[in-house]
Amino acid sequence: MKVSKMLGERFKESPKDCVIASHALMMRGGYMKYMANGIYSLFMPTKRITRKIEQIIREEMDGIDGQEVMFPVVMPASLWEESGRYTSIGSEMARFRDRSGNNVVLGMTHEEAAVHLARDTAKSYSDFPFMIYQIQTKFRDEPRARGGLIRVREFTMKDAYSFHTSQADLEQYYAQAFDAYNRIFKRCGCKNFISVQSDSGMMGGSISHEFMLLTEVGEDTLAICDCGYRANMEAAAVCVENEAGEVDLLTEVSTPNCKTIEELTKLLHIDAKRLCKAVVYRKNADDSYVVAFLRGDLEINETKLRNVIGAEIYPATEIDAESGLVAGFIGPVGLSDKLTVVYDASLKGIASLVCGANRVDVHMTGMNLLRDVGDVAFVDVAKTFAGAICPNCGKPHIRIEKGIEIGNIFQLGTKYTKAMEMTYLDENGERQYPIMGCYGIGVGRLCASICQESHDDYGPIWPMAIAPWQVEVCNLRVDNPEVQAAADTLYADLQAMGIEVLYDDRDIRPGVMFADADLFGIPVRAIVSPKTIAAGCIEIAARDKSFRENVPIAEAAIWIQAKVAELMNA
Repeated sequence: MKVSKMLGERFKESPKDCVIASHALMMRGGYMKYMANGIYSLFMPTKRITRKIEQIIREEMDGIDGQEVMFPVVMPASLWEESGRYTSIGSEMARFRDRSGNNVVLGMTHEEAAVHLARDTAKSYSDFPFMIYQIQTKFRDEPRARGGLIRVREFTMKDAYSFHTSQADLEQYYAQAFDAYNRIFKRCGCKNFISVQSDSGMMGGSISHEFMLLTEVGEDTLAICDCGYRANMEAAAVCVENEAGEVDLLTEVSTPNCKTIEELTKLLHIDAKRLCKAVVYRKNADDSYVVAFLRGDLEINETKLRNVIGAEIYPATEIDAESGLVAGFIGPVGLSDKLTVVYDASLKGIASLVCGANRVDVHMTGMNLLRDVGDVAFVDVAKTFAGAICPNCGKPHIRIEKGIEIGNIFQLGTKYTKAMEMTYLDENGERQYPIMGCYGIGVGRLCASICQESHDDYGPIWPMAIAPWQVEVCNLRVDNPEVQAAADTLYADLQAMGIEVLYDDRDIRPGVMFADADLFGIPVRAIVSPKTIAAGCIEIAARDKSFRENVPIAEAAIWIQAKVAELMNA
């Protein structure tokens, strides 16, 4: 490909709304063009990169007996009504009517389509196990589109669905998929990625893992310990040590205008760990109140709370008087039984706590949950923190890091097959529900994440395996016959060898050409100039600056071929 014939521009300055490096560099480098919020058109270099990523994914999915299929982008709402997700998923799913008045949806994920394809097709235990996958465009009306291709509304994704007749078989296949994912990310050139335990969210299921590229600009927060424990903040278990202390009398104390933890600890001269803090939410379904109590120094984890109560919730910014709750002075003693009340495990074992008295300007000291409330059930709804006790090794070594989710895998169980009545006959002729797993990778996000991890101030540094081209030939003097002839010959020889070459044949200043070359991010650069020709050589350099060699003109193509092979196998 010659740059003079390629559509796209490269820019010196970044657009003002690009807050992370990958977004800025891919906009500057002519990789994509903004069309609407979270929606981009992709230029040729990006398409070449994502095509290579897709090929790596295909090879690894085929290697674990995956069968590539294709599901529709538009699906009838009735399919999603069967699973229950037509109403449970909010406005992020695009719904509309077709010309016949039928309700339809744009696919944001394809569990329903996978079950629809497989049911009435896989009828006997002998038809199992199997895995089907696709690489398909999806649309999710994401409210937080950001970071270019990191979080978008329209995206290309590989999603795979496996079907099994036993949990043991699912777990065995899940382990194969886990290993395949590690190979995919390594082959694509990811360096600093890990897998973490995660929350299944709208996907359902009991066991799930996310693959995270560690980076300071990541929007996911991770809890990590050197012992090997790794979890997304949404799923990270919280372990704390409590000093029981002495049981005291339940006593009311005047606390005028003390509505915050800071104000209360200052007034009563106590540690926040001795406080029973209340956080109030309301259920989306009926606006009923949910009150979660936890230790005063901790924060609530909304995802855990949703999972515990099994309902969608939103923060109660205003509290009705008839609820019996008094904002800033809420405590567990004497609450109405119409409330959903949750007690975090961080309160367990503390003999005397300070809590609200459910009256304005009054708190209670000496509150003992067992004596004053009853035998409550403790659950984990707190958010972990740096220095927390690791649930795996028991040491206070949890550290908090940021990451970008580049893939996920879930053990779905029978959530969808039961809801959609997909069954098979087992060895005894009994009707059973298949057990499912699902496995996703966002192709565009992976491309942008690799750019985020592998770049410098001047542009991306693409790994050889997914680079848009393997070599760039820079002709610094198209008006010089000797330079032109040497560059043209090298371009032709490399193409004949099967090397992917971008040839910058434009009549522009060397500084502009090199700036564009940095933005192209191609691993190997061959520079042809009057100076190199006079010396009888071609300058060959790495985009990552790991090597720079002057190679005789006659040997340049063979030398580059060997270097490309070396970098491909690195």
